[in-house]
Amino acid sequence: MKYTRFEELPVWNAAIQLAERAYAFTSQPVFSHKRSLRDQLERAALSVSNNIAEGFERGTTQELLTFLYISRGSAGEVRSMLCLLERLPEFANFKSEISNLKLLAEQCSRQLRGWADSLQNTDIKGTRYLNEKVKRLEQRRKDRHEFLEALHAAREEGGH
Repeated sequence: MKYTRFEELPVWNAAIQLAERAYAFTSQPVFSHKRSLRDQLERAALSVSNNIAEGFERGTTQELLTFLYISRGSAGEVRSMLCLLERLPEFANFKSEISNLKLLAEQCSRQLRGWADSLQNTDIKGTRYLNEKVKRLEQRRKDRHEFLEALHAAREEGGH
């Protein structure tokens, strides 16, 4: 499936869910004396979806890759802060919420890694480079490839 808007991306939706749940978690009174930690956790969680969106809108594969890795780094930052919270005594009653948030952050990270891996193995430069000349060349390449496949299949059928 070809996505035309970042809002359609499953990984962006997972990242938005991570941010929503992080904001809900940080609204707990236990964060009232941990303002800097709360703010940093919220910023990092929101950064995951924001960097996916920014990279998607940039229009080049290389810039998208850069922002996917930044996004992945933010997901790691979220997990790191949640690991700290697991060790703080005042968060002992929030083990389940912390675990669920860590799982969401890990899922985002895995999806981002898979997408980045697939982009690294493509010749597509990005929509910014898709002018009419490039589109014609790409269509010719595709037509040639299909012709050669059909020719190979015909030879196989003929026993040659």
